[in-house]
Amino acid sequence: MNPVPELVPYLKQLRLSGILDSLEARNRQALDSKLAYTEFLALLIEDEVARREQKKFALRLRRAAFRASKTLDQFDFERLPQLNRALVHELPTGRYLDERVPVLIVGPSGTGKSHLAQALGHCAIRQGVDVLFTTCAQLVAAMNAARATGAYERKLASLARIPLLVIERLRSQTFAPTGRRGSARSDRRTLRDRRYHRHQ
Repeated sequence: MNPVPELVPYLKQLRLSGILDSLEARNRQALDSKLAYTEFLALLIEDEVARREQKKFALRLRRAAFRASKTLDQFDFERLPQLNRALVHELPTGRYLDERVPVLIVGPSGTGKSHLAQALGHCAIRQGVDVLFTTCAQLVAAMNAARATGAYERKLASLARIPLLVIERLRSQTFAPTGRRGSARSDRRTLRDRRYHRHQ
């Protein structure tokens, strides 16, 4: 008797329908290997956990809005012999996030600044951290648009909640005047107090 049809409504009710993807294969494995019931159940649960983690990772990756898939393994360190490799390899541990320390990547054009910034963001996502990648121009435009619609404070608060904000091409751009003295300085301080990653 195939138990799958009878299990479908129960698994859906428990929001475990993903188990159906591997149930048949795991069932065969359990019969062939004469696994105990608890071992069979453990395999199904492991599969479900892995599926959910992969789903979360894919969602975070999509929300991060990276321009390309850049990882640290793909970075060509040979092109930059003076680069502090020890520091670069320490950053993916995420300690700077725990300590809320901003990271500023500077250098001539074409040296891989964007690659490194996105690679660090990719590492953070793998650690379960929410990331947003944007350019300074895009950020300024979004903030000015939010101000025009009266959603400025809400937009600023939503940005401040993002653990890792990767800003590319950070220049001396400013927000539009608001009539409040020191507003731009206050905005920068609000974001600085949160965990974020600045990339120039």
